[in-house]
Amino acid sequence: MQSPRHVATALTIAGSDSGGGAGIQADLRTFAFHRVHGTSALTAITAQNTLGVTRVDVLPAASVTAQILAVATDIGVGAVKTGMLVNRDIISAVAHHVRALNLAPLVVDPVMVSRAGSRLIDDEAVSALRELLLPLAAIATPNRHEAQLLSGLELQTLDDMREAARRIHRLGPRAVLVKGGGMSGELRGTDVWFDGQHLETLQVAPVDTRNTHGTGCTLSAAIAAHLALGRDGLEATRRAKDYVTTALRHPLALGLGNGPFSHFFPLEP
Repeated sequence: MQSPRHVATALTIAGSDSGGGAGIQADLRTFAFHRVHGTSALTAITAQNTLGVTRVDVLPAASVTAQILAVATDIGVGAVKTGMLVNRDIISAVAHHVRALNLAPLVVDPVMVSRAGSRLIDDEAVSALRELLLPLAAIATPNRHEAQLLSGLELQTLDDMREAARRIHRLGPRAVLVKGGGMSGELRGTDVWFDGQHLETLQVAPVDTRNTHGTGCTLSAAIAAHLALGRDGLEATRRAKDYVTTALRHPLALGLGNGPFSHFFPLEP
């Protein structure tokens, strides 16, 4: 019998997607693909499929932090990512335990506005995320609409994306990735990285598919996985972006709406 082997670990603090395309389901698949042991702390349970969300049940903040403590005090956390944190109480509790337990590196996917522009959390939660959680982040990964909300800029051009990255960096994260999936024209698929010194434009050819459900969750989880494996922030981000782009080329015929893509594309026949 072989002895147990050491393995990198990562924790996702996010909501559950009953359709399996986003949220903790996407995060755990992404961790597994990268051979990182995934653990989780659920913040909410959604009734969700490819057509949309029909119900959200939010867990108490004490339940969320109990899950974090259970993982951190026994299994350990090599990296952590946050997704949908829902409200100010949960955000405040998560930020407190990230500090108290020294959970790092932290990837914050600031789930505030959908790629289509729908607001997902209220003003109090946005303020808490801005003031309490972003300053703890190694990397923040806002989409176009979230970057607009955090920076106060309307994003239309590459220069707008760059300025938004600079402004969000001033809020405290060590690095910012402004995602261009929601941009139009030639900027679709273009992301901007800024870490206070290096301003990088990360560009890939856009993938023509409507099966993009879970893209943001998957990208931030892949970044966390690479950080858990010991890679630096920019390298982790480049590799994560390559992974998501390749996965998007393998859409799955599931549901009637905006479906998911394959997280295990190398295993497909």
